[in-house]
Amino acid sequence: MTEVLSAPLVVEFPFTRSLGPVQSAFLTGLRERTVLGVRTGDGKVLVPPVEYDPATAEELGDLVEVAPTGTVTTWAWNHEPRRGQPLGTPFAWVLVRLDGADTALLHALDAPGPDAVRTGMRVRVRWAADRTGAITDIACFEPYEGEVTERQARSHEGEFVGEAVTGIVAHARLDYTYSPGRAQSQYLHALSGRRIVGERCPSCRKVYVPPRGACPTCGVATAEQVEVGPRGTVTTFCIVNIKAKNLDIEVPYVYAHIALDGADLALHARIAGVPYDQVRMGLRVEPVWTESSTDSRYPDHYRPTGEPDADYDTYKELV
Repeated sequence: MTEVLSAPLVVEFPFTRSLGPVQSAFLTGLRERTVLGVRTGDGKVLVPPVEYDPATAEELGDLVEVAPTGTVTTWAWNHEPRRGQPLGTPFAWVLVRLDGADTALLHALDAPGPDAVRTGMRVRVRWAADRTGAITDIACFEPYEGEVTERQARSHEGEFVGEAVTGIVAHARLDYTYSPGRAQSQYLHALSGRRIVGERCPSCRKVYVPPRGACPTCGVATAEQVEVGPRGTVTTFCIVNIKAKNLDIEVPYVYAHIALDGADLALHARIAGVPYDQVRMGLRVEPVWTESSTDSRYPDHYRPTGEPDADYDTYKELV
């Protein structure tokens, strides 16, 4: 029986976005230890502030300052903090309605245990020592023995000394364990022997690479293995001009869809061994296997074979 493989995988990318005047003022205020909200047409104060009224879609811009103290409206205990969370020790996730606000702000509460947390408890902001204009400028909330204040939200111009925060970078990351199953495990084992195999659908007779264990068109199981390639044809491609983090490849480079000989599905791979501006549809290519002891089962890239270009009619269905 073929060994079923599994491996830890990480999907990670930075998401960069610009800020409008409301969000810009809110984050700049946090840097200056000031919490701002926005007032709606019916007088409610929303914290964190939004640019449009969620009830009426009216554009909002009437900024107000609220207190750094508030009341827990609901909570949940986090027994095992994950990487990148506000605190490294167990803490409570809390919704806090700050004094002067009508909505609650989600953040962490530093507490010794779940028995020390309750709905209705009073808390206050613990400011981070180093503040840059991000929600993490609030390091967390902490218990506060003060009484509920009747403080009203005060109008604020949203102006602060120093440069305003106009954009943020959010790092999205997903860690998971991937198990490829029977069909793809056999495919990966074949690659370790520098062979490329697909599976043929018993109904439509198409050969899919990498195999999926079932035909995506007919929906029937596949089991018949078919060796394809190793040569193939570039069906379409793109030129990459932005260098990816942790990828030791100089830009520009070409990423292409390649229809391997005998396959009915194009796979994607990098093209090298030819100037990027000479890559074209119909270019015949072959794999170059990496010599790395840890990654020897994978083609590092594809390079031109020197054969004449393939006729468009031979690969047009795979573009």
